[in-house]
Amino acid sequence: MASNHDDTPVRVRFAPSPTGMLHIGGLRTALYNYLFARKHNGTFVLRIEDTDQTRYVEGAEDDIRRALAWTNLDVDEGPDAGGPFEPYRQSERAGTYREYADQLVEQGDAYYAFDTEEELEAMREEFGTEHAAAKYDASTRHKMRNSISLSDEDVQELLDSGADYVIRLKVPSDRSIRFDDEIRGTVSFESSGLDDQVLIKSDGLPTYHLANVVDDHLMEISHVIRGEEWLSSTPKHILMYEMFGWEPPKMAHLPLIMSPEGGKLSKRDADDLGIPVFVNQYEEEGYEPDALVNFLAFLGWNPGTEQEVFSLEELCEAFSLKRVGSSGTQFDLDKLNWYNEQYIRQRSIDELAVEAKPLLNAAGIEASDERIKEVVELMQDRITKVRDLATEARYFFEDPTSYDEKGVEKRWKEDSADLLEQYADAIEEMDEFTTDNLNSTLRSIADENDAGAGRIIHPSRLAVSGRTYGPGVFSLLHAVGQDACVRRMRKAIETLG
Repeated sequence: MASNHDDTPVRVRFAPSPTGMLHIGGLRTALYNYLFARKHNGTFVLRIEDTDQTRYVEGAEDDIRRALAWTNLDVDEGPDAGGPFEPYRQSERAGTYREYADQLVEQGDAYYAFDTEEELEAMREEFGTEHAAAKYDASTRHKMRNSISLSDEDVQELLDSGADYVIRLKVPSDRSIRFDDEIRGTVSFESSGLDDQVLIKSDGLPTYHLANVVDDHLMEISHVIRGEEWLSSTPKHILMYEMFGWEPPKMAHLPLIMSPEGGKLSKRDADDLGIPVFVNQYEEEGYEPDALVNFLAFLGWNPGTEQEVFSLEELCEAFSLKRVGSSGTQFDLDKLNWYNEQYIRQRSIDELAVEAKPLLNAAGIEASDERIKEVVELMQDRITKVRDLATEARYFFEDPTSYDEKGVEKRWKEDSADLLEQYADAIEEMDEFTTDNLNSTLRSIADENDAGAGRIIHPSRLAVSGRTYGPGVFSLLHAVGQDACVRRMRKAIETLG
């Protein structure tokens, strides 16, 4: 097994909470962990952090697994894959966390706190200022009901009576906590800015902070690669590693994904801008999974070369944390669409035709496999998603019901009806309906009428497709068919005059 620079085998984890459908930012975190693991012949672990039962969403865990499978990010260890550190769901590991919390209490690094909601509220009122909220920390803990301020007898009595309590971390008051971040370099926090974090809640379940430190240690995680929003929690985690006498994993905090208009990409921004937020929306909207992966890899990382289109294997080869930036990166939907087009160009006509058929059927279009292949071949370079064939290419399968208004204004001239009528008559007479014949016939009619070829090309396209753009006009006419061309041209003459 290849290893990272200090000879520890690389083990990384993607540790989502099943509190909703998987967010696009979550998929990027999973991707960077996966790429790093594969690059170093390491292990990619999926761990479900479901200790917050109040926010648990039914079906969210399935959605996470489905998203990883859809994007081909294979998990080496996890709830389904199994592995040497089972179970991989935190709700099934509650007893383990309790042991470690008790150890911290015994060492004097954590304590029992019996405060009620009202008492906590009163403390915030009393010690908070308009500039800073009050914290439960070294400056306030002696004034609260906990095992530091109460006598041993009172504490024992409360425990025996079954009183509700939490276990809090005892954060030292004046420490500088420093650590090296693989993306940001040396990061330093003052302990005076931290609160005495709750480690075990009154329901006996751990908070994220305790559970993730314990699990990362027990599961031998070598690198914690996660979103920037966890950066400010890291000093608490570093303190716990010290208290347990454990070596912390290497830390890497990924840059935020920003809205195209600046600021973090919130669900509301995304909705306003038409950007899907959840991975399942990308699947529903017909994006190619490989295109989404390629696009997400570049949201924060770059290979240092001009190459933009990478297969998953190539990304694994090229990826390094050294080339991940620390500043936020803007989500660009146009760029994702560009990637999707590149991946559609790479696929075979047969494959695209098979995928298009049910999409066309769903849009009420029935056509033979051969016909669909013919249309796919003409449109492959012109569509962003396969499903566009049902909208952008509908005119290949049925007569247009309207004509592009701006196109009519610009392209339908005084002589258009007359020229098109001559062309329709000539098409009807053709023995061999080929693109060459369509081309030469059009040009000879243009010459006879002393008109440019465009005077017939544009009205022909408009009449047959209802649009002013699309594949080459002679290929288009040929694919639509001889009878349909004649019928549609005559209809346009009648409608547009």
